[in-house]
Amino acid sequence: DGLALQHKDDWYTNLPETKGFIAQGSEFGFGKMYAYGINDDTLVTGDDRFLQVVSCNTHNLAVLINTLALHGEAADNLIEGRFVCMRRASDISQEKSFIPAPDVGKHKDSQFGTHHARDAWHLFQTLGHDLNLFSSAIKLNTQYMHSIWFNLRVQRPVTKDDILEKLQANPYVALTAKTMSSPIFSFGRDHGYFGRLLNQTVVSEPTVTVRDGHEITGFCFTPQDGNSLLSSTAATAWLLDPDNYQERIQIMQTFLFDEI
Repeated sequence: DGLALQHKDDWYTNLPETKGFIAQGSEFGFGKMYAYGINDDTLVTGDDRFLQVVSCNTHNLAVLINTLALHGEAADNLIEGRFVCMRRASDISQEKSFIPAPDVGKHKDSQFGTHHARDAWHLFQTLGHDLNLFSSAIKLNTQYMHSIWFNLRVQRPVTKDDILEKLQANPYVALTAKTMSSPIFSFGRDHGYFGRLLNQTVVSEPTVTVRDGHEITGFCFTPQDGNSLLSSTAATAWLLDPDNYQERIQIMQTFLFDEI
């Protein structure tokens, strides 16, 4: 973390002819927060030369908020969003950093809890929204996938069927009847693009519920690095050809799954 910021100060700002630069993950302050399909309309040709593609879990938070609370609604439809990010300890390719037991994360930000909600707030702030978000994090002794518990309170009453229809209609959301991360990870390894799932989230359908018509709760799984790679590809295409980038990356849509 922070290497992109250092390179920006040391090198990137002195390269005015370069079309743009992209940082991934927790490089807060590098440039405009970006997630494909969330805030594309805020990109300004010539001005946004530095883009920060948000982390994989922030992608997950963002697509849940956008799909379940904001799509077709006013921004004040979301009363509050609460999330618990249960992070895998390490990637299966890593030789270090594995832990023997769950390790709870600190709430370093008094307003947002962890960087996941903070980054999601800044992402939606580019659209002019001031959302009430808070996240917690815990690292689990698994190498498969991140998982997230989400709780969204909304103004307009909804039913479980409404929620499932919203999720099914979003091409970046995959639904699953599974409740364990291992078979979902295995599906991505076997059928994903180079073993990766490019969807922004995989929602476990049996866990989705609506309480009193205004409180949406469930569990989902994060296709770590896959969703960020999709946004990075889109950001690159936008920097190279801002007028036609959507058409150029349509090929990526073929690698999204509706169901896992």
